[in-house]
Amino acid sequence: MNVGKTRRLKKIMQKDNRTVIVPMDHGVTIGPIQGITNMQTITNQLLKGKVDAILVHKGIAKRIDVDGAGLIVMLSGASNLGPNPNGKVQVCSVGEALRLGADAVSVHVNIGAQDEDKMLAKLGKVSEECEHYGLPLLAMMYPRGPKITNEHAVEVVAHAARIGAELGADIIKTNYTGNIETFKTVTESCPAPVVIAGGPKCKSMQEVLQTTFDALKAGAAGLSIGRNVFQCENPTQIAKALSTIVHEGASVEQATKILGEKR
Repeated sequence: MNVGKTRRLKKIMQKDNRTVIVPMDHGVTIGPIQGITNMQTITNQLLKGKVDAILVHKGIAKRIDVDGAGLIVMLSGASNLGPNPNGKVQVCSVGEALRLGADAVSVHVNIGAQDEDKMLAKLGKVSEECEHYGLPLLAMMYPRGPKITNEHAVEVVAHAARIGAELGADIIKTNYTGNIETFKTVTESCPAPVVIAGGPKCKSMQEVLQTTFDALKAGAAGLSIGRNVFQCENPTQIAKALSTIVHEGASVEQATKILGEKR
């Protein structure tokens, strides 16, 4: 692997080859929702929680200080107000991300969507550029489209994850399939490390912790969870709790104590 890419990956994937990433690119997709109205404030809270990396769009990357955490710049975008919200387009270049001090970049691909071909072409091109510049690439690979009846079905999730690895991504973010046995199929058939997405807001913090614990048992390399972290009453504590599960092997019960909640 490229020396520069190896060094940058170490800021995101820790010595245990696991990571806690908090994506906060939602302002483009769904607007300035609760939790990300003041980006430096939430970033500071997450840094106190010892997250490994923060993922944002280029305009936010210019304006926040991530201190020692990894900075991942999102290259894809589309709003839910447009006629084709699943058609992600490139809104930032690899070179621009590098100039902003990015430790990695991210591309979003919706497998099964109307414009899948365009998104895959862009993923392949960005992958080539990342290899040239020594910049790690995180591919958000989601099964979404007319033929997809269940976005968490193991067959489509495994297919989406494998496509990302096949086209050169260094880390794959995708949906959790709901249980350890099926998610093992995803991780074992994907040659790149797989991190789980958070999806919609969960009913409880215990659900987030349990999902993370189970995903790790299935071979996941960590998580990239947004709303279920930054919309929490105490983002610092949930970040700490997730980090103890991911990096210290804590149980759900042990992590729950960090939240100051009873199970």
